[in-house]
Amino acid sequence: MRAVDLLIIAVFLVGMPLLGILIGGRQKSANDYFVGDGKIKWWVACLSVVSAETSTLTVLSVPTVAYLGAFTYLQLAIGYIIGRIVVAFVLLPRYVAGNMTTAYNFLGKRFGPGLQGTASVTFLLTRLLADGVRLFATAIPIKVVLDAYGVDAAYWQIVAVLGVAMVVYTFFGGVRAVVWVDAIQMLWYVVGGVAVIVVLSGKLPDGWFGAAVDAGKTQLLDFGSAPVSNAYAFITAVLGGAVLSMASHGADQLIVQRLMACNDVRASQKALIASGVVVFLQFALFLFIGTMLWSFYKGLDPVSELGLAANDELFATFIVTELPSGLSGFVIAGILAAALSSSLGALASSTVTDVYQRISKRKLSDADLLRQGRIWTVVWAGALVVFASMFTTTKNPIVETALAITGYTYGALLGAFLLGLLFRRARQSDAIVAFVTTVAVMAFVILGLKFSAQTGTFLGVDFGKPDPGLVAAPDKAVALAFPWYTPIGVLITLVVGGLLALRRRSPEETAPVPERAPAA
Repeated sequence: MRAVDLLIIAVFLVGMPLLGILIGGRQKSANDYFVGDGKIKWWVACLSVVSAETSTLTVLSVPTVAYLGAFTYLQLAIGYIIGRIVVAFVLLPRYVAGNMTTAYNFLGKRFGPGLQGTASVTFLLTRLLADGVRLFATAIPIKVVLDAYGVDAAYWQIVAVLGVAMVVYTFFGGVRAVVWVDAIQMLWYVVGGVAVIVVLSGKLPDGWFGAAVDAGKTQLLDFGSAPVSNAYAFITAVLGGAVLSMASHGADQLIVQRLMACNDVRASQKALIASGVVVFLQFALFLFIGTMLWSFYKGLDPVSELGLAANDELFATFIVTELPSGLSGFVIAGILAAALSSSLGALASSTVTDVYQRISKRKLSDADLLRQGRIWTVVWAGALVVFASMFTTTKNPIVETALAITGYTYGALLGAFLLGLLFRRARQSDAIVAFVTTVAVMAFVILGLKFSAQTGTFLGVDFGKPDPGLVAAPDKAVALAFPWYTPIGVLITLVVGGLLALRRRSPEETAPVPERAPAA
């Protein structure tokens, strides 16, 4: 690794927080700190949303998906656009027009503070797990670079530096700094991806794209694979992707906070729908890089023939070994940018608004809200650093568990919102029972539900042609494809909550519960 590359990475890690502070300016109120006083332009919020949902693992892994397979991953992005459209016209108007600070304020107004707190705590724990892994994953390429340059740094030291970078601009600049830094970082890693394509195009032989087409590397739609086990079967990817997007962009404060920072409902809707299109193009960009890498490395197996420790090291290896000095550091900084989108503001706003005020049972002044927001920003930064520092290897089983944690909770979160919209008889107790039941059932579905890899059946039901790669292992039991987790969770919540709501008949029982303000 060359010194100029390390210099670029160092400038990025120092410069982004300073830029965030400069853009954020002085925060004058809690509303300004949490939602930016509604002054964020829709296109900035759009880029911020894309950056927030993109991680280092995404940038490094998507090219590998195309290298080993085809473009069928894009079917998920088609579902993402559909899900965003639904959220834009069903949920967003209730958040933005209602002048809410978090998405869970809606649940408080519809059901009561009990469900609002339950949903918020679920979000906090889910985000801690997911972002702790995300922060650790970001430290991996940095450690590889430092090792190559002879610098011995422990993972916890790298994680601590990354944590400080995130907390600085979030603490001083609030959500406005977070959104603008997200937007800039998103443009950075996309430009880096385009630069990789330019370099690769000069290294590939004539006719490489035609060879890729003939080999099926550009296949987009998959109607033949088993929808139960294959995440990229058409119905699985599109339907599962749509419902997953409804949950992540309609019931996850990480994304909703950025959308509520726009100046009106229409701007938020444009930001959300446009983000789906940008994600589709972003996925296409990195999938195309994967196809180019397939031609460059002649389709050799990354582990057994190229000598890599894991398939996902493919793109990073090309960046470090094949890109010229300077450009390599720029692209690596872009990969870091994909992971440094701060969730601290979302964690702080949900903690203060949905939990702290309820527990303290007193109405906080605006100055108190602002102070608590900054305090909890630091607290959550520390928690993320501690959690991420617990990892010592990428093979730790908890990595897979944490990355799939949204499968346990997203269905319950989105289901609670839909229950409030679709079942007027549903009360807080119904929603909480449905919520808890869903999380418990999804734990069994994710951890214990298996079916035959050879026959593609479960409990005697034929689910279609199994994955070809699994037929070679006829005795192997495989799990349900991850895009089904959220739709199943939503269905469980609606069924349980809906059935409980049917027992309510009188007007007093069916009336929605008004939000109860904290005692003065």
